[in-house]
Amino acid sequence: MTARDHDLVLFGATGFVGQLTAKHLVDNTPAGTRVALAGRNRDKLEKVRADLGAAAADWPVLVLDASDADAVADLARSTTVVVTTVGPYAKYGMPLLAACAEAGTHYCDLTGEVLFVRDAIDEHHARAVETGAKIVPSCGFDSIPSDLGVLVLAEAVREAGAGELGETLNHVRSLRGGVSGGTIDSMRQQTIVSGEDKALRRIAGDPYGLSPDRGEEPPSRNRPTEPPANILEKVARQSPARLDPVTGRWVAPFFMASYNTRIVRRSNALTNWSYGRTFRYDEVMDTGKGVGGAVKAGLTTAVLGGLFGGMSFGPTRSVLDRVLPKPGEGPSEESQAKGRFVMEIVTTTTTGADFRTTVAADYDPGYSGTAIMLGQAALALALDTDRLPAGGGILTPATALGDVLVDRLREHGFTFETRQAS
Repeated sequence: MTARDHDLVLFGATGFVGQLTAKHLVDNTPAGTRVALAGRNRDKLEKVRADLGAAAADWPVLVLDASDADAVADLARSTTVVVTTVGPYAKYGMPLLAACAEAGTHYCDLTGEVLFVRDAIDEHHARAVETGAKIVPSCGFDSIPSDLGVLVLAEAVREAGAGELGETLNHVRSLRGGVSGGTIDSMRQQTIVSGEDKALRRIAGDPYGLSPDRGEEPPSRNRPTEPPANILEKVARQSPARLDPVTGRWVAPFFMASYNTRIVRRSNALTNWSYGRTFRYDEVMDTGKGVGGAVKAGLTTAVLGGLFGGMSFGPTRSVLDRVLPKPGEGPSEESQAKGRFVMEIVTTTTTGADFRTTVAADYDPGYSGTAIMLGQAALALALDTDRLPAGGGILTPATALGDVLVDRLREHGFTFETRQAS
């Protein structure tokens, strides 16, 4: 690699999550690391830099538009790592990702857009492998807790000699915090695009849509090994709200599951099915036990169904647009300080052993927590190259960053703990 002007460039530094990420970087980047801030508006960039204080006074500001292919290519060639918060990524992100793959520049973002990642795999994975660029989408709440949590779980099972992962369910035990306007906008754009194109709709709805080898994928809840034994089992499989037989708690759909599960399955495939050939993975929101849990599961299912259904139709989408967060908006520091999340990933291994991994943090998952996850992913790519898993391509947090990122997040108060159930 030729000499580069920067170690790390934050693109989209003036947005809400971009500013949070910049603050995390200025507080946690070792002295001497060459960081630059990039975006469309010089005045806004300079204000962000000024607000960061003396530690960022020498950080260059780079003014460019995401649609300017030449400027984007120059940016990619100038740095070791690009971290971008500029979405929706299907609309704004592909030129930058492509330029990084071509230049051998490491890249990470916050996307939860399956169509964007699918296109990136199809168009740029091979070139990124050739250049050694680690292209790592989904380095926020989509999908680091899920992806790294399953990685830690699989490592513990392997170390215990307990076989491979089998039926694995990620229970979101607690979730307090906001959903970013950027996430909502990405959902909106993908819904619009897939609604207009039947082929894209099939890709968006395919639970194996990010797999490098769909035919080799292990069974999942979406593709069970055996047909239902009776009508009750058939209904239970199809019902979004259900009673989990392992925990005895009612569960409802988790709104990020459809994307996170694809990332986790891709990690398994990219590591030659290291989690197991019978690995089955899903994510749910815990709603409690008894009648109260059942009612809450039903209400959660109805609300989510209304949200996704409403985004599919123009008239209802315009109503939702007036009440949902806008891109660039976010909660106050006081509100963020109350945020937290707790996940428990439960598995039964091929030897019949039960293991559970807890992933948790006392941060707002969509804002302050995401800024930490994204910032630490970028720093790992910039500073820990020799300790990262080998190889480039369109990767996942687990396959690109692995235990290095787990350790970094633990240093910032994130919990990754595994225990074998008695």
